[in-house]
Amino acid sequence: MASVQTLLATFRRFQPTVEGFRWETVPLKQYKPEGTHFRDITRQVLFGPESGLPAELRYFEVAPGGYSTFERHAHVHAVLILRGRGRAIVGEQIFEIAPFDLIHIPAWTWHQFQADKNETLGFLCMVAVDRDRPTRPTPEEAQQLRRHPIIGPYVRL
Repeated sequence: MASVQTLLATFRRFQPTVEGFRWETVPLKQYKPEGTHFRDITRQVLFGPESGLPAELRYFEVAPGGYSTFERHAHVHAVLILRGRGRAIVGEQIFEIAPFDLIHIPAWTWHQFQADKNETLGFLCMVAVDRDRPTRPTPEEAQQLRRHPIIGPYVRL
């Protein structure tokens, strides 16, 4: 007889604070260990591999004027904006984003999230647990991106 692993239910209460959105027992982490290619962003993993799901649900918070890394990779993202306003660069498009907007980011598509200068931007992001590491633009790609007529003026590298 095969053994059945039973996962216990998890409950984490939402706790909005002056510093930002938080959930009980969920650690607030740095967005990435180090670098100058992003600014003023944090990450919380709300559900990870321990949940038994093949996906990870994360909450990112970008301080006013901050931005995520401009990157691409093989895995897709499903994003729900929860708070604030800003912009999302996805491929060759720019979306002005606001609460409850949904964004699908296809595989190998350049993307970046940027908070407005006066508002914190918060969003949920769902990705596969098994995923590749992001890649950033090469110097040659960066030159091309900066010259792009639509996204060039907005890309932060």
